Amino acid sequence: MDGKTALVTGAGRGIGRAIALGLAQSGARLALVARSRDELEQAAGQVQELGGKALVIAADVGSPGQLAAAADRARGELGDVDVLINNAAVVTPLGASAGIDPAQWAAAIGVNVVAVASLSFLLLPAMITNGWGRIVNVSSGIAARPAGMVRANAYATSKAALEAHTINLAAELAGTGVTVNAFRPGSVDTAMQAWIRGQDPDQVGAELHQRFTASYQQGSLISPQRSAQSLLAQLDTDATGQIWDVSAAA
Repeated sequence: MDGKTALVTGAGRGIGRAIALGLAQSGARLALVARSRDELEQAAGQVQELGGKALVIAADVGSPGQLAAAADRARGELGDVDVLINNAAVVTPLGASAGIDPAQWAAAIGVNVVAVASLSFLLLPAMITNGWGRIVNVSSGIAARPAGMVRANAYATSKAALEAHTINLAAELAGTGVTVNAFRPGSVDTAMQAWIRGQDPDQVGAELHQRFTASYQQGSLISPQRSAQSLLAQLDTDATGQIWDVSAAA
């Protein structure tokens, strides 16, 4: 990645920050995108400690205007983006689907699918012109078993759609030098996991709450760093249209 420019969404914490740090260690320049400026500044400080360069862009990827502005700023200050890691996502709304606000459901699809596609489309022209690019969309194992997260309909739907988008776009771009793959990061000890454990079981569903709580108590969650290492190990390939699993390079 020496000399390459990488943009990582959801880069302020968890898997996104770990991926960004791994890319920095490989020599990439970083554009760090997330809603929390404070968390991004912390991540940027860690990148700089590694001798890397990080541009902080506080933006809500669910806002089309902020997303486009983030892409413009990254290109303006760092040059063409060579590597795009679409990591930002939301797990809400959680609850019985009959009681979910359709606008909240649509907003989740907007962050988890529409923003991913939009940012990719904004950055693709330069990748195609340059004959090289890497796009990785962070998915979830739930895409393979959508019934596994009852009362998380928006999240399950979005991750399945994300993988279909990934495979279709990869087929379209075959032969251009631009690869598009999805990554299932495994069960990772993140703030999202902690948030679900802290919710009322009656609201999010007792089964879902118990499963997330048990995973934490049993120590079966992996670290963001381990998950990120798996993604980065698979990034150095010409393979495209694949669904990478964390266990493949663990």
